[in-house]
Amino acid sequence: MKAVRIASALTLLLAASQAWAVKPFVADYEASWKGVQANAQISLNRGADNRWNYQLSVSNQLGSSRQTTVFEEHGGSFRPLSGVDATQVLFKRSQKNASYDWAQREAHWSGDVKADRVGPVKLEDGDLDGMLINLALVRDVAAGKPLSYRLVDNGVARPQRFQNLGKDTVTIGGKQQTATKVSRSSDDKQVIVWIVDGLPTPARILQRKDGKDELELTLKSVR
Repeated sequence: MKAVRIASALTLLLAASQAWAVKPFVADYEASWKGVQANAQISLNRGADNRWNYQLSVSNQLGSSRQTTVFEEHGGSFRPLSGVDATQVLFKRSQKNASYDWAQREAHWSGDVKADRVGPVKLEDGDLDGMLINLALVRDVAAGKPLSYRLVDNGVARPQRFQNLGKDTVTIGGKQQTATKVSRSSDDKQVIVWIVDGLPTPARILQRKDGKDELELTLKSVR
């Protein structure tokens, strides 16, 4: 009987992993950025050489922010290859560039970064950048996997463990849907993410710093 239960569990996990696959999408969000209403979009597009382009863009009357990651699927994980984080607020601009050299197993950063954040940082199998954690959460919640990651971003490597806070309700395009709510906290920052089964992108994302909302995204539509 025990063997039957184990086999059934493995079958369910396999079915979940097969049901979730990386596919292109464009998701439009209502947003609040720096305390001001904004428009936002998350997109995933297939690039050349079996690579993927994953991008988050946010804009309002104060300025704009764009985060882009180029990655590939490798060994069942998302492996970052490069990234760009560009922000303009009023007349102030900044851009940070990331390079993940898997041959040398090192990550480097350039652009508007502090001297102690240029790297190199040693890479390990399974490492993700900040953007890819959102994609990994969608995949792993669907598969019932542990929500533990090693983040390599902005010149540092640190563990990221999300807690499953159970079920919650979110409204997408005027329709209420059931979501799995997950969260992580570290120092003065908190990230809360709502995942709806069957959607390729988070239904809602809330980032807080020092108890104040920095960025909030609420899904309107996905295609």
